[in-house]
Amino acid sequence: MKKIKVLILTGFGLNCDLETAHAFELAGADAVKVHINALINGKQSLDNFQILVLGGGFSWGDDHGAGVLEALKLKNHMGNDILSFIEKGKLVIGICNGFQTLVNLGLLPGLNNDYRARSVALTWNDCGNFRDQWVNLAVNKKSPCVFTKNMDFADLPVRHGEGKFIADSTIIDQLISNNQVVLRYADYSGQKAEGEFPLNPNGSMEDIAGICDPSGRIFGLMPHPEAFNHFTNHPLWTRNREVLKRQGKTIDTAITPGIEIFKNGVDYMASR
Repeated sequence: MKKIKVLILTGFGLNCDLETAHAFELAGADAVKVHINALINGKQSLDNFQILVLGGGFSWGDDHGAGVLEALKLKNHMGNDILSFIEKGKLVIGICNGFQTLVNLGLLPGLNNDYRARSVALTWNDCGNFRDQWVNLAVNKKSPCVFTKNMDFADLPVRHGEGKFIADSTIIDQLISNNQVVLRYADYSGQKAEGEFPLNPNGSMEDIAGICDPSGRIFGLMPHPEAFNHFTNHPLWTRNREVLKRQGKTIDTAITPGIEIFKNGVDYMASR
């Protein structure tokens, strides 16, 4: 069976392309790193791919705000192409800086199927500094998000300075009622962080860490699934191994939550 092709944007400060490509390949896809200019000048076409990835980094140095210039570049040069890509039933995932870009483009949250209007924002962390830590995430099993199918909990790393999710209260209520809130920062038992720092590392309203559009095919999240591509990436893996050893068990070396997110997307497109 032909592998699903994944386009991972690179260039101008985006710096998680190698890890993201590796993670998608572990998930069974054919991952191709494409410079944003190659899309704009027509050397590469979105039509050749089934999944578009806007990865992490600091596009254009975040000089005018995180993801702002990348969003403008994409909107002005290939906005209609991206909308056409979505209309064909294909998938888009934005990670950290990519999530910020999707929000600035208006592709998320896509309320009422409007993929042009900007209605939410990701802004400076309440703590006032860059956060580089692991977080616990409660997954909304009622969400239509195809990337989180059959998941209920995940722990992933975050590394951002502008990750606080904010919106008008009416927008937040609509996202919650639509089950478009996919991920929430949580404690070790999976209960909402209730804004408690550092469980909620940035002060996001309603502990929101990731959202999707109404179709579930566009997904944005601040944590980095590509950074948990092997069980030894987890900072507690040696401790967990010893705890399990004393219980007569072995540590789970199978698929990580990070790879599971990507595999769900790949499997979805393969089933179409």
